[in-house]
Amino acid sequence: MRIKDRPEYDFKVMPVTFPKTATVRDAITVMSDNNFGCVIVVDGDNKVEGMVTERDLMIRLLHQKRDPDATTLADIMTSEVRSAKEDDLVVDWLRIMSNERFRHLPVLDADGRVVKLMSQGDFVSYTWPDLLDQVKAKTKESLGAGYQIVLIVAAFLLYSIIMAFAV
Repeated sequence: MRIKDRPEYDFKVMPVTFPKTATVRDAITVMSDNNFGCVIVVDGDNKVEGMVTERDLMIRLLHQKRDPDATTLADIMTSEVRSAKEDDLVVDWLRIMSNERFRHLPVLDADGRVVKLMSQGDFVSYTWPDLLDQVKAKTKESLGAGYQIVLIVAAFLLYSIIMAFAV
C-alpha cells in the first residue's frame, strides 16, 4: 500500500512548520498546545531543513540547560531528516523507521515541499490486520497439528467421568 492510500492520509492537516530562526519556546508552545511530537523546520519555499522532536528537546535543550527563549530551532534541530514521497510503500517506511529508530516522517510533493507528516503509529496500524490474520493461521495450525491428541485426551476424560459415575 502506498502512503497516500492510507485512510488517515487525506485527513491529516498540514504539519506545523517553523523557520530555523524561530525560538524553541515557539515550537514548545505549539507542540504542547496541540499534543504534537515534533515540528518541521523549513526554508522560505517550504522545503525541509530539519525537524525538532521531543527527543531533541530533551537532549539538546533540557540536558544542556539551554534557555528556550534564547535558543533557536537551528541550534537544536535534527538536520538529517528522512522524508518520503506520497507514492512510497508504507511497509518500506515502517521497516526503515523501525530499524533507524525514528517516529516522524515528512511526506513531500514532487517539488520537495512538505505536504503531510506521518508517524510510525500511522504505519503500525497498517500492519494490525495482517498480524491478526497470522495469529489466526498459527492458531489453526497449532490446533490442527494437535487435533488427534486433543481427541484422545477428551475421550479419556469422558471415559473417566463415565466410569466415575458408573461405580
